[in-house]
Amino acid sequence: MSVITLAPSALYQQVAEQLRQRIFQHVLEPGTWIDELKIAEELGISRTPLREALKVLAAEGLVTMKVRRGAYVTEVSAKDVRDVYHLLALLESDAAAAVAASASDEELASLKALHDDLAAQRGDAQLFFAINERFHTRLLTLANNRWCDQVVADLRKVMKLNRHKSLFRQGRIDESFQEHALIMQALLERSPEGARAAMQQHFANGLVAAVP
Repeated sequence: MSVITLAPSALYQQVAEQLRQRIFQHVLEPGTWIDELKIAEELGISRTPLREALKVLAAEGLVTMKVRRGAYVTEVSAKDVRDVYHLLALLESDAAAAVAASASDEELASLKALHDDLAAQRGDAQLFFAINERFHTRLLTLANNRWCDQVVADLRKVMKLNRHKSLFRQGRIDESFQEHALIMQALLERSPEGARAAMQQHFANGLVAAVP
């Protein structure tokens, strides 16, 4: 097994990102015990930066620290998923309304370009999901509320723990795209309430896919 070379600066942050991506890609499944010795050896590092990285992931809700048992990938319950979707629906629907009311033509065009990319990638679930995330991130950036950005970023990390299940549900990609089309239509029509309602419906449908 090859050793991954990491730069010395902010080593624990780089380790945290390595583990974060393994969790998001479900290489490390929810409930999995994180073998510190094995991972430290694999990355060619000591356990000190690894433990600092685990603290970062614990603060994000991706890792759960258990006394005398070590670190585990967080398991999300149905209630956790419902709570996260509820908050995301509130925050992102507010953002959609703000963008519909105040975005420039150029800013809306940047969202439309991402929406068009979604249309082109409906046959590839992983690419569709990546572009979908870029669309939502861009929308939040345009809404220009850094506190909302921070909260949503943390919530989306937790949502990704469960995303693998809903992403591949048959028909969900086409449904999601149609929901995005309604959001985009409301944005282009500069209808704040229409954008708010469309985004809330998008999350309501996403929740049904995530927790049948």
